[in-house]
Amino acid sequence: MKSQQKCIVIFALVCCFAVLVALIFSAVDIWGDDADGITEENCSKNCSVVLVENIPEDITFLENGTSHLPLSLGLYNLLDRAVRVVEIVSPLWLLNSSDYESSFQPAASQGRALLSRLQGLKNKGVQLKISSGMINSTELDILIKHNAEVHYVNMSALTKGNLHSSFWVVDRTHFYIGSASMDWRSLATRKELGVLVYNCSCLALDLHKVFSLYWGLHYKDFIPSFWSKRLFALFNRDRPLELEVNSTNALAYISSSPDVFIPKDRSSDLEAISRVIQEARHFIYISIIDYLPLLSSSTQRYWSRIDGLLREALILKKVRVRLLISCWEKTQPLTFNFIWSLRSLCMEQSNCSLEAKFFNPRVQRDGSHHGINHNRFMVTDRAIYLGNLDWVGNEFTFNAGAGFVISHPESIEGRNITVVEQLQAVFERDWFSRYTRTVQSNKIPVCNEHQINKMVTVKASHIDTGPVPVRKGQYDNRPAPLRNHRKVDGVTPDKTKHHDDGHRQGSHQSIANGHVPVMDSYQERDHIKINHLDDRLVQVKDDHDTPMDPPSHSAESSGFREMPNGAL
Repeated sequence: MKSQQKCIVIFALVCCFAVLVALIFSAVDIWGDDADGITEENCSKNCSVVLVENIPEDITFLENGTSHLPLSLGLYNLLDRAVRVVEIVSPLWLLNSSDYESSFQPAASQGRALLSRLQGLKNKGVQLKISSGMINSTELDILIKHNAEVHYVNMSALTKGNLHSSFWVVDRTHFYIGSASMDWRSLATRKELGVLVYNCSCLALDLHKVFSLYWGLHYKDFIPSFWSKRLFALFNRDRPLELEVNSTNALAYISSSPDVFIPKDRSSDLEAISRVIQEARHFIYISIIDYLPLLSSSTQRYWSRIDGLLREALILKKVRVRLLISCWEKTQPLTFNFIWSLRSLCMEQSNCSLEAKFFNPRVQRDGSHHGINHNRFMVTDRAIYLGNLDWVGNEFTFNAGAGFVISHPESIEGRNITVVEQLQAVFERDWFSRYTRTVQSNKIPVCNEHQINKMVTVKASHIDTGPVPVRKGQYDNRPAPLRNHRKVDGVTPDKTKHHDDGHRQGSHQSIANGHVPVMDSYQERDHIKINHLDDRLVQVKDDHDTPMDPPSHSAESSGFREMPNGAL
């Protein structure tokens, strides 16, 4: 009997030991992490925050409009301050533009200049450490040859998502976080926004812990059972850092996503966004690329985490909400259905206001978008949230990102202009600029109709419809098929519909000015009715097996697609 008890005890101890060893080896840890001596006790809390932007050359605001330090100069400044180590996380590494791109985009040279600066860190004795989700990158190969250390995070194996985090940490004292990636377009053709934070080792150390988490996931194909204590957050939404920002009292903390990447005490991006929305008293201004409260996996379902909070703010708290989204080829038409749904809440409601606009970019000769509003931030009367993710359900569930929250006490005496006020001014500058257009009820902006792609002659047995522009696909990221003129279910094309000469003259004038005229269309089962540039009405049917030829011309879109009432 005693021998049996001994065997059971020994077996239990062996099992416990095996579990302990497994946990130890599965944990992410960074040895020698405190070599620079910065700790929570001795870190700096008197910080300077500077907004940085990239404004493409052909986007101009009023002379008295808000402007901030150019993004490229801000990043150069961080590199000039580096003494020991620069840590970078970026979704993309595409700093070298092609000769063709550079030929019509002079600002593309900014990417090459930044790459050269990063290569020069070796001669300064500064260590460059990069966490990346990209396996094949010419820029990373170049930096590795210049003594950079690169760790690969296999996001597809870990979460089936992508590494969208974008931030720098320099000497665990200064940092950058924002919308830009290490892509020449972020320094040239995209409208980007971020913040530089100087002499703020308390927050820089906390953001370094997020970097360390990625660093420790190098080539892992599983998520650790538990995270090392070294990765635990120093501050969160319930216990923010009390500090001075530009000589003004403030509260701040770092957030991250997704939930499976969050160690103890770290607030998620969704928790940070929720708190900022819930604490707003007067207004909520949101500037993001995409807004789509859906979660797509095997089936698509409503994702209410942010959408529900905005509805509460509108109806229960009477907070004014403005939503500025980008309008580009990947914008889902359902985005506007949800915006209409939000706007409908304010019908016949006093003190209820939801306004929505889209930022309309231009298209270049190579088909790329120039001037797309790549910002990802929210500002209220009390706080700012600056993040790396679009406000789409899948983003927060599968993709890795980081966020930054700054708030100020309700009453601040003897203060300078706050970061909250600066970001509010940026939003209002963009909102009232000539590059935005109001989202109209029951009309979907044709966000991917930025090109008159190819004039296709549509032939019919009894009419000659003339040249018809080919539209890009509305519902997927693939090129749209050619929409061939044919009989559909025994129905021949409608009769040619003529408009008055004045209207025809206006259409041709729009083309001459480089603009695409309004294209009102709607879906009828599997048919699509389109008013084309040649003022003829043609009825066609989708054929998704025929790829579209490359675009030959480009123009700015001003089109809308008519939708029936009650679309949502």
